[in-house]
Amino acid sequence: MQTTTTQTELLVKMTITAWDVQNNQFHKLLNELTDEQLYKQIAPGKNRGIYLLGHLIAVSDAVLPLLDFSELLFPELQAVFIKNPDNPAQEMPSITTLKENLQAVNAKLNEHIKATTAAQWLERHTAITPEAFINEPHRNKLNVIISRTNHMANHLGQLLLLK
Repeated sequence: MQTTTTQTELLVKMTITAWDVQNNQFHKLLNELTDEQLYKQIAPGKNRGIYLLGHLIAVSDAVLPLLDFSELLFPELQAVFIKNPDNPAQEMPSITTLKENLQAVNAKLNEHIKATTAAQWLERHTAITPEAFINEPHRNKLNVIISRTNHMANHLGQLLLLK
C-alpha cells in the first residue's frame, strides 16, 4: 500500500502525540513522587525508582544520536543506567540532577521533533546502513519514537507502583 503525504502526516502526528502523552504522564508522576519513594524498589529485588528515572533519561538521550539530531547530552549516564543493572552501592546522580537532565533531554528532543518533517520521519535512523534500509524501510526514525514511547509506558507503569 502506498501512503500519501496526508496519511504520512497523520501517522506522524499520532505517533508524536502518543510520545507527548507518555512524557506528560511521566512528568506528572515524577512531580507526585517524593525522593524517598524514588529511592524505593518497585518490588522486592527489582529496580529502584531512581534507577528507572535515570534509565529513561539515558534512553531518551540516546535517541538524539540515533535520529541524527545531536550527540549525547549526558554520556556518563549510559554506563550507570544502560550498560549496568541497578546497584544500590553504585554512585549515581541526585534526583534533582536527574530531573534537570530530563528537562534538558526533553527540550532538545522536542526542538528536533518539531523541526522534523513527515518525510524525514520515514528516513533511516543511524543504527541501520543505507543498504539494509532498502530491505527494511520500517527501521525508520518514526519507528524509533514508537518503540521508545512503548518503552516509556512500560516503565511508567512500574513507577506507578511506588505511589
